[in-house]
Amino acid sequence: MSSLFIALQHILPQHALSRLAGSLAASETPWLRDALIRRFARAYGVDLSEAARGIGEFASFNDFFTRELKPGVRPLADAGQFILSPADGAVSQLGPVSGGRIIQAKGRDYSVAEILGCGPDEAARFEGGSFITIYLSPKDYHRVHMPAAGTLAATSYIPGDLYSVNVATAAGVDRLFARNERLACRFDGPDGHFASIMVGAMIVAGIDTVWPNRFRTHAHAPVHEDFAGQGRSFAAGDEMGRFYLGSTVVLLFEPGRVAWRKDLKAGDPLRMGEAIAQRLS
Repeated sequence: MSSLFIALQHILPQHALSRLAGSLAASETPWLRDALIRRFARAYGVDLSEAARGIGEFASFNDFFTRELKPGVRPLADAGQFILSPADGAVSQLGPVSGGRIIQAKGRDYSVAEILGCGPDEAARFEGGSFITIYLSPKDYHRVHMPAAGTLAATSYIPGDLYSVNVATAAGVDRLFARNERLACRFDGPDGHFASIMVGAMIVAGIDTVWPNRFRTHAHAPVHEDFAGQGRSFAAGDEMGRFYLGSTVVLLFEPGRVAWRKDLKAGDPLRMGEAIAQRLS
């Protein structure tokens, strides 16, 4: 069944489907908006009790999907000791960066340079460092937060495919996260140079950031922006961006900066703000 699902993704008009989903999700027509929200919440088991607003208070399905949570429902671990989970989701893979490669699934990997959309010198900064890939399912909270304190250095929007990023597709499509549309954000902070990469997926209608940006989702050309000297600084746990429909976040840290929790493994659920690694800086 998973092979049929993957085969269909190769032939489906990925961007056209995502644009169609985006137009429906952006609709502010009350009957359509509320019907979409109710059916989605019921189908995926969304915990509406955590949302700061109720059905009928959202401007659109997109507004619901990127909903803010009630204060206190995602307490932050001690950022003085730990790296924080940037999102709700589940661990896809984690481990060391070796030979400039990141593990995607058993027998499949991709390069740091590819996913960052950068040159070899920038990619080399992460050699021997640490990565974690976090999959956000449809039911999850879809705002992305800072795993550690940092000042925005640069971003790279890289256009690409829009394959699903679930476990089956990760196991069956080569270089999945490095071929899908994505936004790579690089920061400098007390934990060194690190990256948070927001990876798009099938039916993802958009990726956005809390700072003004020049990229446009579903574009055809890469957009690289330099933020050095602009002082866009964030504390651990601050919101940095959001997905309009589900996707994946990949974190990269330089060597000697973090040690992933020993009990953390592929498939483990995560909540935004919980400790995922010990800080070594």
